[in-house]
Amino acid sequence: MRRNVALFALVTGLLAGLVGAAPPPPPPADIRSGFQHPGVLLDLDRIEALRRNVREGREPQTSAYRRMKESRYAADDYRPRPYRIVACPPYKNPPACTGEREDAIAAYTQALLYTVTRDPAHARRAVRIMDAWSAVLRDHTEGNSALQAAWSGSTWARAGELVRHTYEGWPVEDADRFWRMLRHAYLGEYAEEVADYNGNWDLTMIDAAMAIGVFLDERRIFDEAVRRFRDRVPAYFYLRSDGPLPVAPPGGKADTPEEIREFWFGQRTFVDGLAQESCRNFEHVGYALAATAHAAETAHHQGVDLYGEVRERLRATIELHARHQLGEPVPKTLCGGRPQLTMGPDLEVALHHLRGRLGIRMPYGQRLAASMRPAGTDDLFVAWETLTHGTGFGSCPGADRVACHDQRRP
Repeated sequence: MRRNVALFALVTGLLAGLVGAAPPPPPPADIRSGFQHPGVLLDLDRIEALRRNVREGREPQTSAYRRMKESRYAADDYRPRPYRIVACPPYKNPPACTGEREDAIAAYTQALLYTVTRDPAHARRAVRIMDAWSAVLRDHTEGNSALQAAWSGSTWARAGELVRHTYEGWPVEDADRFWRMLRHAYLGEYAEEVADYNGNWDLTMIDAAMAIGVFLDERRIFDEAVRRFRDRVPAYFYLRSDGPLPVAPPGGKADTPEEIREFWFGQRTFVDGLAQESCRNFEHVGYALAATAHAAETAHHQGVDLYGEVRERLRATIELHARHQLGEPVPKTLCGGRPQLTMGPDLEVALHHLRGRLGIRMPYGQRLAASMRPAGTDDLFVAWETLTHGTGFGSCPGADRVACHDQRRP
């Protein structure tokens, strides 16, 4: 029945387009793309695992679920604040920019609540928020438009993917309008590769583009995001095997050794796990780690092992930054001995794979993640990741490491 409805909408939309009406809706899902749905950050196995963990009182999911449920994003009377134009100048945070990010997180929060409880009221609230924005939004403008569209776009895609593929009550025409919003008001913002910008920009746009590509069932978008991932990640997280200097971002202007050092905020000594923004602050390194892990996790659900290509970079970066964030003295060769230790709760997804699936011991990353649990949201694009990907840190002799690491509450 749903396929017939979608086909009817497609045909009528195409006819309307021929006479100059609204653009046609998207094709039915799962045509030619080969994508697995749901498959943006979460798949059916992960959804079932988090539901089981909450139902059985396992930690860290139970505490994380409680925190999410008590947040303002979970309110029964949450009201979206859509804007036609989201204008985001650098170093400013106008109401439109804040409102868009918060509404996207609210939609994702309600989608997760539905995922856990199966109460359709939560799905209806998620739909109401997404519908409100897709009926109004037309464009992003000003200097931070690409980053803003990446933060919110990645979250919208997660919410839309969960609702579209686990809930039967989203009318086809409304889901199609949301599809068009992501296609036309977000993806275009990621078209320019910003080689000379701080790398968290490009990595966050890669995360968003990959998520939207899966939601739209457009393999070309997904494949382009994979290409950009492979180009940018080695140019952001350093390993000594790269040589005496970090890899320069493809297409950028940092070509000489001095230009590369300047791009890395004046750092002259490079050690395993150093990031391009380490000497700016650890906060932005956290954003980059989260975005990289999001993209690799989505790719993992689609059968592409990006984790395998960057595993050692992620491990080394997490351990280097976590140990100093936890208080280990910083040598003067690292950012003059005074980096800004401002990393947030951005490690859960990466640890879920490295520690949970692969069993790699990461003592500093594990301690830092545990100290920040249950992680909530940064109000940008990281939300409820202790709930969705939190991994216990005990021994794990069994083959099913994900299940093994979900520990029962004492």
